[in-house]
This record gives sequence, C-alpha cells and structure tokens, in this order.
Amino acid sequence: MTDHDPEKTPVGGLRSPESTRAANSDAVPSTQSNRLSAASIPTFSDSSEEMREKARQSNPNGFSRVQSGVSIEQAEADFAELRRSMSGLSKASRRNSHRAADPEKGMKAEVTGSETSEGEFDLEEVLRGGLDAEKEAGIKDKHIGVYWDGLTVKGMGGMTNYVKTFPDAFVDFVDYWTPFMNLIGKGRKGVEATLLDNFRGVVNPGEMVLVLGRPGSGCTTFLKSIANQRWGYTGVTGDVRYGPFTDKEFKEYRGEAVYNQEDDIHLATLNVEQTLGFAIDTKVPNKLPAGVDKAKFKSDVITTLLKMFNIEHTRNTVVGDALVRGVSGGERKRVSIAEMMITNACVLSWDNSTRGLDASTALDFAKSLRIQTNLYKTSTFVSLYQASENIYKLFDKILVIDSGKQVYFGPTTEARSYFEGLGFLPRPRQTTPDYVTGCTDEFEREYSDGYSPANAPHSPVTLNQAFENSKYAQQLDAEMTNYKERLETETHKHDDFRTAVLEAKRRGAKRSVYSVGFHQQVLALMKRQFVLKLQDKLGLSLSWLRTIVIAIVLGTLYLNLGQTSASAFSKGGLLFISLLFNAFQAFSELGSTMTGRPVVNKHKAYAFHRPSALWIAQIFVDTAFSAVQILVFSVIVYFLSNLTRTAGQFFIFYLLILVGNIAMTLYFRIIGCLSPDFDYAIKFAVVTVTLFILTSGYLIQYQSQQVWLRWIFYINALGLSFSSLMANEFGHAELTCTAESLIPAGPGYDNISNQVCTLAGSKPGTTTISGADYITQGFTYRPEDLWRNFGIIIGIIAFFLIMNVVLGEFVKYGMGGNTAKVFVPPNEERKKLNKALDSKRLQRTKSRTQAEGSALKIDSTSVLTWEDLNYDVPVPGGTRRLLNSVYGYCQPGELTALMGASGAGKTTLLDVLAARKNIGVIHGDILVDGSKPGKEFQRSTSYAEQLDMHDPTQTVREALRFSADLRQSFETPQSEKYSYVEEIIALLEMESIADCIIGTPEAGLTVEQRKRVTIGVELAAKPQLLLFLDEPTSGLDSQSAFNIVRFLKKLAAAGQAILCTIHQPNAALFENFDRLLLLQRGGRCVYFGDIGKDAHVLRDYLGRHGAVAGPSDNIAEYMLEAVGAGSSARIGDRDWADIFEESPEMANVKDRISQFREAGKKAAAEVDLSLEKEYASPLWHQIKIVVKRTNISYWRSPNYLFTRVFNHVIIALLTGLTYLQLDDSRSSLQYKVFVMFQITVLPALLLPQVELMFIIKRAIFFREQLSKMYSSFTFTLAMVIAELPYSILCSVLFFLPLYFIPGFQAESSRAGYQYFMILITELFAVSLGQVLAAISPSAFVSSQYDPFIVITFSLFCGVTIPYPQMPGFWKAWLYQLDPFTRLISGTITTALHGLAVKCTSGELNAFTAPDGQTCGTYMKDFFAAGGSGYLVDDNTSNCEYCAYTLGDQFYGAFEYTFDTRWRDLGIFIAFVASNTIILFTATRFLNWNRR
Repeated sequence: MTDHDPEKTPVGGLRSPESTRAANSDAVPSTQSNRLSAASIPTFSDSSEEMREKARQSNPNGFSRVQSGVSIEQAEADFAELRRSMSGLSKASRRNSHRAADPEKGMKAEVTGSETSEGEFDLEEVLRGGLDAEKEAGIKDKHIGVYWDGLTVKGMGGMTNYVKTFPDAFVDFVDYWTPFMNLIGKGRKGVEATLLDNFRGVVNPGEMVLVLGRPGSGCTTFLKSIANQRWGYTGVTGDVRYGPFTDKEFKEYRGEAVYNQEDDIHLATLNVEQTLGFAIDTKVPNKLPAGVDKAKFKSDVITTLLKMFNIEHTRNTVVGDALVRGVSGGERKRVSIAEMMITNACVLSWDNSTRGLDASTALDFAKSLRIQTNLYKTSTFVSLYQASENIYKLFDKILVIDSGKQVYFGPTTEARSYFEGLGFLPRPRQTTPDYVTGCTDEFEREYSDGYSPANAPHSPVTLNQAFENSKYAQQLDAEMTNYKERLETETHKHDDFRTAVLEAKRRGAKRSVYSVGFHQQVLALMKRQFVLKLQDKLGLSLSWLRTIVIAIVLGTLYLNLGQTSASAFSKGGLLFISLLFNAFQAFSELGSTMTGRPVVNKHKAYAFHRPSALWIAQIFVDTAFSAVQILVFSVIVYFLSNLTRTAGQFFIFYLLILVGNIAMTLYFRIIGCLSPDFDYAIKFAVVTVTLFILTSGYLIQYQSQQVWLRWIFYINALGLSFSSLMANEFGHAELTCTAESLIPAGPGYDNISNQVCTLAGSKPGTTTISGADYITQGFTYRPEDLWRNFGIIIGIIAFFLIMNVVLGEFVKYGMGGNTAKVFVPPNEERKKLNKALDSKRLQRTKSRTQAEGSALKIDSTSVLTWEDLNYDVPVPGGTRRLLNSVYGYCQPGELTALMGASGAGKTTLLDVLAARKNIGVIHGDILVDGSKPGKEFQRSTSYAEQLDMHDPTQTVREALRFSADLRQSFETPQSEKYSYVEEIIALLEMESIADCIIGTPEAGLTVEQRKRVTIGVELAAKPQLLLFLDEPTSGLDSQSAFNIVRFLKKLAAAGQAILCTIHQPNAALFENFDRLLLLQRGGRCVYFGDIGKDAHVLRDYLGRHGAVAGPSDNIAEYMLEAVGAGSSARIGDRDWADIFEESPEMANVKDRISQFREAGKKAAAEVDLSLEKEYASPLWHQIKIVVKRTNISYWRSPNYLFTRVFNHVIIALLTGLTYLQLDDSRSSLQYKVFVMFQITVLPALLLPQVELMFIIKRAIFFREQLSKMYSSFTFTLAMVIAELPYSILCSVLFFLPLYFIPGFQAESSRAGYQYFMILITELFAVSLGQVLAAISPSAFVSSQYDPFIVITFSLFCGVTIPYPQMPGFWKAWLYQLDPFTRLISGTITTALHGLAVKCTSGELNAFTAPDGQTCGTYMKDFFAAGGSGYLVDDNTSNCEYCAYTLGDQFYGAFEYTFDTRWRDLGIFIAFVASNTIILFTATRFLNWNRR
C-alpha cells in the first residue's frame, strides 16, 4: 500500500516539496494505519458502514459534503485529523468500487498516473508540503500588496468607422499624407475616451478581489493596468504601487505581475504536457528544495497542475485550436490557467477565466486560486461572468465598475446590503454577483418602494458619488493610509521579495526580467521548435514528399546533360530552378510568423523568453531540418542530371542552395515581423521577390539589365548564389561544340578552321569552349568571384538575423485590444428601420412589461423522441462510444436543458439529434411523431452552434435577412420575412449593432454580440419543429445570459420546442428550464425528467439516492458534483447512470416515448413524403440571394482585391521596365520569350489567395448547407461569378504594362490575341485555385499543391528546356498536357512572327572563308540547304554571321508554328472549362465538414 503513496507535488507556480511526510510527520502514523486497516479487511462492507457512521457523527455537514474537490477549511488541526481518516476510508471504498476504471473520470485502469488510482488529490496538503520544504531550503517569500490611487486610464474612443470597400483601397494606397501626419503626431485624432476614471483601492498579500461589471465597462482594462500591462492605452496616470515599487520600478519585475486573457492562445500542435513543460523550462528557479533535481521538479509540477484541474487524462493530447482537433474547450481553458500558475508571479489578473468551464470545474478553479492565494500570499484579481454564489464567497473584496467609474470597492460580505441600501429592489433569489452587476444596468435595475431615479443613483456618475459619500469610501481611505504607513516599517518583507526574485533567477539572468539566461531560453525554445516540427507530421511529410518528387522530376527532365554547347543553356535553367525551389520552400514562414505572434506576445508578457531568443532558436532548428532535406534534393538532382561530378563541386552546390534557403527564410521572417497584416506582407514580398528574381541574371543577363537595377544584384542572395552556382559548374569545364551550334554545318563543311561555334565565349577554329569564357561573356560572371559572393551571402544572412532579432524585440503588432466597430453607411431604408427599433426600445423600457412576448405565435405540434441512442466513432485501434444508451424526448412548449461535465458528450448528442454528424455510427431510433425524419427535417430545425460562424463582411441585419430569405417558406412575402427579422433584432436587443459589420472575433463584434447573432440567425428561420442551442450563454455575462434564457423561455411559451446545452447556470437561470437531461462522462444518462418549481423534483430524486442538497446550494452545481463531474469523487458508491437505468423515472420516460409514438402514427399517415422539399426556396431564388451576398462580400474585402490588383500591376511594371523597349537584336528574341514566360507567374500569385478565400467561404457554406439554406451548386456558381469582374480587371492591368513597355507590336490582330491569352490564363489560375481548394480539407493542404503545380507547369512548357531536348518520356505526355504549352506556343509565335532581326556587333560570330572564296560563295550551299541567319557582308573573306534573319527561325527550333495559334487558344479555353466542371463536381460530392 504505502509504496503506492508518491510524494505530493507542488503548484502555485514553481515550488517543489521534497516530501509531505516530513512536513506532516505527526499525522503520518494515523494516515498510514487507517489506509492499511481499510485495505486489509476482507469483509469490507460491514467495516466501511461502521466507519461511515463514525464519520457521519464527527462531520456536522453530513456525509455528503466530506470531500468537495478542493477544500478551504482553515481550522487545520482537527480538520486535518478528520480529513486523513476520511481520505483513508474513501480511498479504500473507491478502490473496491473499481475506482481505477471509473468511466466518470474518463480513466482507464492502466492510465492512472501516480495518485489517480488511489485517493483524492488534496491540493492544500500538497501546497503546504511545498511551502514547508521551501522554508527548510531557505527560499524567501514574495509577499507584495498592490495599492492604487487616482488610477485613470485613457484610450482611443470608437470613431464611427464605415466599412471599407474596393475603391477605398486605392484611395488609401495613394494617400501617403494621412500616415505621414499620424507618424509626426498631427493626424486626425480619435476621441480620447476615459476608460477608467480615478480608481483607488488596496489589496494586501493573500487577498482576492472579484472585479465585476457589464461587458465594456472596463474590467479588462482594469485587470491589464493593475498587472502593469499598459501597452495600447493613450495614457495611464495615478499612483500605482506594488509593495514599495512604483509602476516604472516594477517594470524590471515584469514576470511578477501577469495577466491571463480571456482567449486561449497556445501552439496547437504541442500536447498539454509539452506546453506546460516549456513554461517550466523557462521558469525553473535556481534554488530548489533539498533532494529535488530539475527533472523531478518538472514532472512534479506538471503532475500537480494536471491533478489540480482534473485534466490528467489529457497529458498526451494536443492542445488544438479552431482548426486542429485537440482537448475540449473547457480543458484548454484549464491549460491556460495552469500555464499562468507556472509563472509563479505574486500579482495575478485573471480575465473571465472560467469561460467554457462547467459549474463544478469553475468552482474548483476558484478554490484552487483561494488556496494558492492563502498559502503563497499572492494578490489576486479575477473578473468572472456568471459567478455562482459559492465562487463569490471565496473572495475577500469586490470591485464593481460601471462604464469606467468605480461604484463599489469593499468587502464581499457587505456588497449586497450596500446596493439595497442605495434604494435598489432586493432580489433574494439572484446571486450576489448578478444582483450587483444588475444594479449597474439601466434596463435591469429596479427600485424599492419610495425610491426612483429622481432620488436614487441612476447613472455611473451618481453611483460613483454615492460610493464616495458612503462609509466604505472612508474605510478604504483609512485602509490605504494604514497600508502606506506599513510600507515604511515592513522593509524586511520587500528585501525578502528582492532576494527571492534574485535567487530564483538562473545564471545569466540576474540583471534581466527573465528567470533564465538568454542561452537557456534559446535552448528551451530549440527543444520546443524541434518537437513542434516533428509533431506536425502532415506538414513535414508533405514537404519531404514535395522535395523528393520535384527533385526526381528535375533530374529526369534534365537527364544526363553532357559537357556540350547544346546543354549549356539547360544547365543554367536547372541551377536556377534548383535554387528558386529551395529558396521558396521558406515562403510559408510568412504565414507562421504572423499567426505565431499572439503566442510570442503572451510569453513575453509572462517573462518566459525574449522574442529574439525565439528567432535565434528557430533559425537553428529550421537549418537542421532544411539541411537534411536539401541534401537529399541535391543528391537526386545533381547525379541524375550529371552535373560536374567531383566531391568539391557537389558540396559547393549543396552549400550555395542551403545558404540561399536560409537567407530567404530570414527574409520572409523579417517581412512577417514588419507587416501589420497578411496583405501588407504579401504586397511587400511580391515586389521584392520579383526584383530578386529579375536581377538574378538568368532571365536577363547582368550586362543587358537597366543600369539603375544592377545594384540590387549585390544585395540579392538569390543572384549571388546563382552566379556562384554557375561559376562552380562552368569555371573549370571544357565544353564541346555540337553540330547544330557549328556554323556553317552540313555536307561539304568539315574543316573546323573555317567554322565557328555560336555559343557565347567561343573562338573561331576550335570546337572546345572554355566554361569560364562562356559565363564571362554570356553572363558577366567571373569564376574567381565564387567565394567572394559566398562571403556576401553570409554577411546578408548575419544582417537579416540581426534585423530579425531587433524587429522581434521592438515591433509590436497585435498587442492591443478589440478595435472600433465598423458600420455600413446609412441609407433611407436603414434610417427608417433603426428609428422604428429605437422607439420600440424606449416603449419597452418605459412600460417594463413582458407584453411583447405575445406577438410571437409558433405553431409547432411535432414531438422529437430518441430511444436507446448509441454513437460510436472510429479511433486508432477500434471504436469509441461517445453516447451510451440515451433516451429522451422534446415537445413543443418546453425548454429542456442538456447538462454534464466538460467532455460528457453534450455537443455530440445535439449533433446526432440535429442530423449534423457525418462520421461514426449511430444506433437507436430518432423519430419525429413516431416516424423517421424526412427531407425537411434539417430545414425545419434550427441549430445555434457553439462556434459563431458568420460571413465576416455581412451586417447583423443582412445576416438575419439572408437566413429568413432562404429558410422561411418561399411563399411568405419578403416584407413579412423582413418585419419578422426586425422583431428578432428587438428581442435580442441588437438595435445598436443592427448595421454593424460582424467581422472576426479579433476585430468586429464582441463574443457576446456574436453569440446573439448566431441565435438570431437561427430564429430568423422560424423553425417549425425544434430549436437546438449549444451553450448559448457561455462567454456571456450574467445579464446577457439571463436575457437569452428568458427569451428562450418566452419562445417556449409561444409553442417552440427547445433543447439547449448550458454551462454554469445560476439558480435564477436554471429555474427557467422545464426539463433536464444530465449526462456523465462516457455519454451515459444520469437523469432525464422534470426539474420542478425550485427544482424540487430533481432535489427529491438526488436526495432519495443519498445526495442531499442543502437549501442554499445551487442545485445546478450540486448535481454535477454529486455525480463526480468535478475533481471531487461522486457521492455514494454506485454509478449514478446505473441508478437511473433501474429507476421508476426511466421506466416512465420509456412509457412516455411509446405514447408519443402511438399518437404520432396517425398524424404521420396523413403526410405525403413525396411533397417534402429539401430546400425552402427554388434554385433561381437561391442563386439570386447567394450571388448578391457573395458579390457584396467581395466588394467589402478591399484587402483581398487590392492585393491582387497591386501584385498584377507591380509584376507587369517591373518586368516591363526590366525589358524596357527591346530592340531587334538576337538577344532580344530570347528576352521576348522571357517576357511571355512571365505570364506564367499569374497562377503562383493567384492560387494562394483564391484558395484561402474559397476555403473561408466554404466553411460558412458548410454551416449553412447543414441547415439546408442553399445547394452546393448555388454556392459554387456564386463563387465563380464573384471572381469574374476582378479577373477581367486584373488581366487588363497586367496586360498594358507588360505588353507595351517592352515595345511589342500594337496592331490589333497581335495585341488582341495576346490580351485574350492573358485573360484566359487569369481565368485558368482562378478556376484552378478554386478546384484545389475544393478537393482539400483545409487551406494548409491546398497550399501544399501550389509549388508543385506551378513548378511543373513552368518546367514542361518548353522554355527552360526546349521541346527537342526533352527526354522522350516527358515529351510524350506531360508536355502535351501542360496548359502553359499552349500559352507559350501561342504568345511566342504571335510576338515573333515576321519580325526582322539585326544582330549587334557583339552578337556576330566571326570566321574566315577558305582561301580564294568570299563569304557569300562559301555560305551559298549552307543557305540553299535552309540554313538560318544572314551575313553582314558577302564580299569579304572575314565573315561576320548573324544566326537569325526572322523571328520565325528562332522559334522554329522549339518546333512551334504560327498557324496553330488559334488552335492553342481553343485548347487553353478547354482547360478552363474542364476546371469549372471539376469544381462543380468536387463541391457537390466532396464533403470535408467532418464532425
């Protein structure tokens, strides 16, 4: 037995006990003997009954309350004795009742770590042990209070911003004046708003303050300011003291005051243990208790934290986020809480940290905080929405805020009486937090008899005055004065604080705010990045797959190149593509840098690590991964294509490609750091990367470049790498001239001394060409510059790394709060509607009656029943049952609550009932009126899901109208639908935001407003059958939650059937429900039946089975604790699900269900199923409504459209200017081909953007499709139509600079054809992007195809390696299948047909005619045999030869002809058509919405 009793472990930040036995040695014998005796008695039941009886006598609260998960009784001496004997008993009893495999805790017997298999986890004992061990080790305390006087915080008030549309983007782009004025501080100022006005108060070490206020009143601002986080506010004034330190001085103790934000931000692919482990690595104190090493310390802390929050079973589960499946929302919240506890700070701010936790877990969290605060004497500030009375009682003080004014700060016990004394109507049934918050809400508060707004506080200002005149203000003054005086005397405590902070720091961190030195931060981060990379299995495998496939394709395309003149150009192409492919593998850095910002900001605030440490760690880890990948790539490409095979040259090739990759990785990271958002980053990247590629020296040689562009080469890692690669390959090579490069060639020409090779660098009279001469003459590269260039690249990398580190430290984006609301500009109709809403609201406020409920009448008669419902999902190694034999029904006029602990299967049950599941197997019957649901079922039920998915560009009113238009019956006139929408807006109190753009959670409506919109959208559909809601109140404050539930009650009264999951209901909320379905972990039903007035039916049921709730207990919390949902053990020794299964209540439920079935059969017989329609409106109506919405959505996405236009214009301009006014020379022919080849960059630009847009819109479509709003055909058509106008605009803007700046022919037959080709390429790229998005589950997967497709298309169209030189295998199929073959063939023949060529003197090849012959006579046979080119002078013997007379001769070598250009255009159009067909098919048959 005893050897199973591990050492208790720490929490409260990083504090580690050696052992608790030493600390509590006096109590050990009794504990041990109790445990042993309980375990060793075979006739167990009698003994446990006796002990239970003893316990009952010695515990006045009754047996039911012995073990509340985390307890705070402070009468330690007698309490500890009782508790130990009790825990000995309960361990034994639970072990005998198969505790180890208790499905309730989701534990398998073998999973149980350390103590889970035995005994309850007692946090207080653990922490006490930890404290004692610390004292023994001589670790000092960090006790520090907080004092604030005159704290005033100002921020930018909301300006009324109107939504930006496409034209605004152009205005903003050319408007440099406004940003410049803002930069020098002379810009248009927003109204500066006072967010907190003159706050004062004091918190002693070991006190907890509850901060209450309605959303938007300033709770978050207060919590951030008090944690000394002042970024993003325009001014913070007042005297704030942390112990004796002012806020400025306390900056050097940044990690000692921390703020936990409401949203959970984590690296989604790390598991829970790794997330907490990383935090500990950066916070391990220098001084540890005796006998504890770092590794043990780390595992102890993690185990304790996981136990404390009852999430041990998630230890190896990834944390996840909106896109990555991981732990449940409630569990993720607990990981955030644990992570913050690791910071071991002494001033803690928790912002709404119980959001998404069920009632029992929320209470456990608050108790854990209480214990931590008591034992470690921290100063703790907590804001909670929907705090229960039990949670409220744990706090010492309460701060009530109303619109930035402090309206109460004082003891929690007296807050209620204070507000009642001001004249507000007492509400004994409401919890105190709800009551006092309600008193600050003008719509909620009511006055007692004899009081009214005339003689009682009625506004933030009057409430603030009332407080200033109260006795509590005087008490506060006295306490503040007393505290200031104590500061003078208690200097030893502050010295202890300094010593403790200093001693906790490790070597190298003594002078910084961080706990560990810079090198240790880098090491911890390197460890984390390795894990991140390795755990991202999909990304890693795709990246490897892509590298190997492209390497094989490249190697086989350029198979066995010889050391000849024919392959010299191809080798250049191969080297250039190898370099570019690996450099742009790093492009994904842009996205990850920007999406990783919030995590970096959080860790910086927690003082885990410097941002710069992350960049340094990352480049090491990235280089390690890419070095291996590039090595494999290099081996395949280098040896298949037969580049110069010496070890030295191979490794130089590898090294140059690797440094190119590192330089570009850092470059993209710098852009990521600098750019405020993704669109800026893309614009910036496109401009600079285009310049890098154009000046690299492959597409246009250095000597032909515009003089004003040449300097870029020296700061361009790609160009320098490419020139070194060429020097490496050709520097020592000797090339042989092949027959087709010899002039003249053919029968009778066999004397080499009268021939010349046309390759650059050749000398007349010899067939060998020096590689060095070739690159010197052809590219102006000198072989001896190879290592100089390498040195410059290393310099560039060092510069980029320093920039990265500096920018990472100083550029702050995304550390501010939620931005101002954005509205649609008003028009006549909206003004009229809003006026009507406002007047309605005024009447409602005046009359104070519930009369408006009578306007609703819902004619719903159907009953939904479910019997023996099981649901199994596939998991690795079999299946897992999420719902286990659930019975129930839902009938009109009733509001049913679905409750249970986090992860019990509540959402799963709703999904199954609402027919939303498409994976897994469902057994059992779900019936509507006794028969299977028909086609209309999904349309006639509404399901408000937990995630608020909306089109971010719609206004609230538009979203509701869209739903009403498509989901209410088509026969209902539109005016009637729209007036119903106005009713819903009024009912949900959304008058002020009716014309507000919904936006994203980061910028747009707040969590609570989005939740209302979600409910509104579902109500606007007027569901005939059922309304499902998944946690409609989570994340809301009590008032909003109460309003929503009250409104649901109103709907039920009007005849709607409603089933709704709910977290943390207080007593007043819970009363509104008629019936309860309670689930426990494992998806088993614990109770289904009526709740009753004051929940008497439910209390009675629980009481009959041994769980007696006290009169003041909130039954909603109590029942969860009773069935063992929190960290406490369940009450009683039988599984509650078994009890319910055998109960008369269950028999009654089955009986009712069979009655409903019989009654429904008659009605069902009359319904004609063939008349049921899947969608409420016909196809043409769907198309009209959806196309309109999609078009508006694009019009209101100026960033998406403008970035696209900008990229087209910039690339065309830069290309045009690079090839400015090309002449008729021979080299210009090649350049004209490259200009046409630039058209192929369009897909590279468009694919990522189009895919992302399609996938964002598709996510919204998936939600709307499940409600049967419109079909997949409608959606796809709308997306295709919406892209069209912008495709045409972009193609025009791309064509003009690209075509006319280099000086192509202007006649319409040529220019028109070229424009058509560009337009078709644009349409092809857009349709291809949509196809790739349609066949991919996520944007990440679709983006993995892009590089592969773009590279393949560019390689096989015949430019980088001409058709005749291609290996036969690729020639036969891929060349023909490549759409760009048609593009290049058509555009090149059109551009060069009939074009006269005049060589410049440098391009002429010189040779001598044989003795006694002129050049003309010597070359006559050559020209007669069809040889191309011309002689400058026929009548001399020193011949100067130009290789081409006409452009046609140039493209003849590629085997293109002018006659097929219209055929090529037709084939290209066919590619676009096939894309469109695939797109419609894919969206129709592929459903990626797995749930």
